[in-house]
Amino acid sequence: MNYKRLKRIAIILSILLFIIVLSIIFIFVKSSNLKVSAYNTNENNQADISNSSNTESAENFGNIEISNELIDLKELAENSKKIPDYDFYFELPINGTTGYASIESNIRESGTTSAEVIKKISPGAAFEILEEKNNWFKINIDGTTGWISTKYCMVNLPDLIPSIIYDDTNAYSSLFKSSEIDIPNITGKQLYNNKTYNERLSKEEFMMPVIYAMAKKIMKAQELALEDGYSLKIYETYRPYEAQKAVADNLRNLMNSNKTVYQGINGGGWNEGWFIAQVLSNHQRGIAMDVSLVKVNEYEVKETGNYKYMSITDYTEEAMPTQMHELSNKAISMRYAVDSNSKTAWEDVPLAKGMTDGAIRLRDYCVAAELSPLCSEWWHFNDLDARKNIGSKYSTGRYLITKNYSSVPM
Repeated sequence: MNYKRLKRIAIILSILLFIIVLSIIFIFVKSSNLKVSAYNTNENNQADISNSSNTESAENFGNIEISNELIDLKELAENSKKIPDYDFYFELPINGTTGYASIESNIRESGTTSAEVIKKISPGAAFEILEEKNNWFKINIDGTTGWISTKYCMVNLPDLIPSIIYDDTNAYSSLFKSSEIDIPNITGKQLYNNKTYNERLSKEEFMMPVIYAMAKKIMKAQELALEDGYSLKIYETYRPYEAQKAVADNLRNLMNSNKTVYQGINGGGWNEGWFIAQVLSNHQRGIAMDVSLVKVNEYEVKETGNYKYMSITDYTEEAMPTQMHELSNKAISMRYAVDSNSKTAWEDVPLAKGMTDGAIRLRDYCVAAELSPLCSEWWHFNDLDARKNIGSKYSTGRYLITKNYSSVPM
């Protein structure tokens, strides 16, 4: 009797144990399915978000919020079926870009120095670039088609790098001050006019010429900035000699009559020449730019002809040591002066105490692109390689940039 009872108890316990095991297995499987389902749902949502973003940027050209993620303009272009193959060195191709002669130049029948000269053009003459081949531009100027050496040509930066923000304040209301004091006849004045309608970009835009070799370095600096969610903001490239001389003369008059301005310019190894060239600057040569840095908040993708490009629609300018074009020792980027024509002299000089994180970041981008900083102005960068390359045949800046022949690239 006891044996039968024990047998029944054992059977009941076995059944209960079996039920418990089945329950555990059921719970485990259900939990795993839920995790897989949740993962798949999240993965699909991420894909939907990604596809939505790609569709918006490639097709709808709407505003897109961005953070510090990579902004790869070349990838954007290459992924668009509307864009034919071309040299992706710049954001837009060279054809249809406006070029400028920096010196008196020969237009030749073909792209060789031995080819017949069919026309001579004056410094500052504008032309449309049709193509580039072996360091020669094929151009159209006033109905004449020929070839010109790229060595002494300036190109209009907005035509090639439209993602940069251009704001030539000297073309409408100059920011030049000294020790935060207005410079008579300069501060708030229009020193020249270089803004016109740009057919290529379908908007009014400043003309920003630089020697072609320097344009390539600026492109590199902009690529580096964009990778971190920043962009260059260029305030000036080519500056006419007339404007340069006006700033220099009026600053000297102010300095001689104002003790604060005088003390802000002279002393500690600095002098007037470090803040404004008295005769000729690299701005007239076409191998300098005054530039700041902005954090990109929003941008939109636009198109011109068969090409797409990025246009920044909202940004925040980084905090800098001073306002742009503050001509005093408040604006120095290094603690002491060194030879501005040396590519390496600045490397061992400590940063000025006033240099901000934004100014340091800007400098890092520019020097990584092989542009040289100026110790007296945090915003000024030169292309000393281009200066060496053009040698004694440099622009003197005795001309205004007034014409734009930029066209939609095909």
